[in-house]
Amino acid sequence: MSLTHGRRVLFAVICAVAVATIYVAQPVLTQIGKDLGLPEADLGRIVTAGQLGYPIGLVLLVPLGDMFDRRKLIAVHLLLAAAGTALTAVAGQVWLLLAGLALAGLFAVVVQTTVAFAADLSAAAERGRTLGAVTSGVIIGILGARVLAGSLAALWGWRSIYVTLAGLLLVLACLVLKLLPADPRGERASYGAVLISFGRLFREGLFVSRGLIAFFLFASFGVLWSGLSLPLAAEPWHLSTAQVGLFGIAGLAGALGASRAGLGADTGHSSVITGGALVLLAASWLATGQASWSLWPVVVGVVVLDFAVQAVHVSNQHILTAAYARHTSSVIGGYMLFYSLGSAVGAIGTTAIYSAAGWAGSSLLGAAFALCALAVWAATRRAPQTSPTFGPATDGR
Repeated sequence: MSLTHGRRVLFAVICAVAVATIYVAQPVLTQIGKDLGLPEADLGRIVTAGQLGYPIGLVLLVPLGDMFDRRKLIAVHLLLAAAGTALTAVAGQVWLLLAGLALAGLFAVVVQTTVAFAADLSAAAERGRTLGAVTSGVIIGILGARVLAGSLAALWGWRSIYVTLAGLLLVLACLVLKLLPADPRGERASYGAVLISFGRLFREGLFVSRGLIAFFLFASFGVLWSGLSLPLAAEPWHLSTAQVGLFGIAGLAGALGASRAGLGADTGHSSVITGGALVLLAASWLATGQASWSLWPVVVGVVVLDFAVQAVHVSNQHILTAAYARHTSSVIGGYMLFYSLGSAVGAIGTTAIYSAAGWAGSSLLGAAFALCALAVWAATRRAPQTSPTFGPATDGR
């Protein structure tokens, strides 16, 4: 089956809007806190509420894609995410706000169901191209969320952000039912059996090796994006929050450039692309490590790092969805657990190291994570790219 350009764009937009629900609060935390009387010390609860539901959804909701018609499942999850953002928009008390954010974060995992469905709808020769395009939507959502939030909040207040997202999610749910094909299932496994199968993935060598690469990959990513504002706001630069945010444009350029890595994956070069991109990832820290002395190398380093991260991410998903073709939703959900944990470790690590050793220490940490990912790739690159337990891709499902 060949996925049309229009459907590929729809999948990318779903990913962008859904993932934005987790990130739009970050630039307007102060405004939300003042409106609801939340002390500055407690503002972190707003971010945590949205992110807390996400790993829960990866385990409990994404595997449902291996049981049910994913067209309907995606539509339902979009509607529930819309309910969460709508509740957030009208919340007059902190507990209602947190409940709405948690609900939206829980069902933001529709992103992973969408990625798995897009991969399955693609012909084998186009799967990498599709994954590159669809996961670019995720990057646009993460970085674009900050721009959207800042603009809307400046015009109509922070609540307008969530009203807009709720409306977009409702429209997308309707478009999914109208434009995407049905996803009929044969004999349906029980939910318990699907969760057991999900757990067994963590005993699969191919899955674990790609998951470990993702863990170290996004730990390195987390070191940069959770820590870069620290040296840029310090001497000698003293950049404002808005000026620091401009570095996200460089990251977006790098990540979108890597979307074409999927074309290389379609020609059977996923492993080579992974190794080459990880070398670039490690080398990028030579440039970003100059943040305390020069800014232009930082721009170059940001572009290279985001290019490398996206290239590896696309290649990983291409390999896994091909190897576990009958369990694409579960394998994408499990893979993203490594992603989430790695991002968290990188974010925690960079702030701790920076306080003790400055940005030079953080840069060494980011490079070390990149080299760990490269070591895992080197140790496992000759391993079979199919799964003896779950079976290789044979039918596009």
